[in-house]
Amino acid sequence: MIGPPSLGLELPSTLNGSIGEPYARGKAEEAPPCGVTYLKASGNGSYPLKATLTWAITWEGAGGTGGELPNGTFATTTEVPVQEIQAVNG
Repeated sequence: MIGPPSLGLELPSTLNGSIGEPYARGKAEEAPPCGVTYLKASGNGSYPLKATLTWAITWEGAGGTGGELPNGTFATTTEVPVQEIQAVNG
């Protein structure tokens, strides 16, 4: 494997619960919403990419019932081959 990418994963979520944001012209110089930047291609190898999802749930029911469910975390790592691409932003 080749060295790790620059990671800073704090994913913004939208009102409908999806992650990230749609493409918008003029935002080419901003960091991507997923915060993953690969500074070079992985060649014949790949980079490990670990994603973690953490949640905290509370609930409310009829008659004043409610409570908290146990917090949870799910994580997985996958190998990501990164090829060189060139793009023109405008």
